Amino acid sequence: MTNFSATVYAIVRRIPRGKVATYQDIARLLGNPKAARAVGAAIAHNPDPSTIPCHRVVGSDGRLHGYAFGDGTPTKQLLLQNEGVAFIGNHVDVAASHWQT
Repeated sequence: MTNFSATVYAIVRRIPRGKVATYQDIARLLGNPKAARAVGAAIAHNPDPSTIPCHRVVGSDGRLHGYAFGDGTPTKQLLLQNEGVAFIGNHVDVAASHWQT
């Protein structure tokens, strides 16, 4: 695991149940707001989804981008709904469920 990935995972672990952060939020917290794609790449290689809740990271528009576990994005949506995250259709209502970093 790279130092970058370890730092991404440390931030993702801080996202509380029932809240979401965007890939860009994580990149900003890393000090590089243009690194959203790199954040996504790190999350795609999550070594332990039981302790690194990568399902809580969504696109800035609320879209559920890929999810490597279960049945993919349907599993991600179900996990978020079970945590009480607000949805509008099949998109997360980021304004209602955004983690205040």
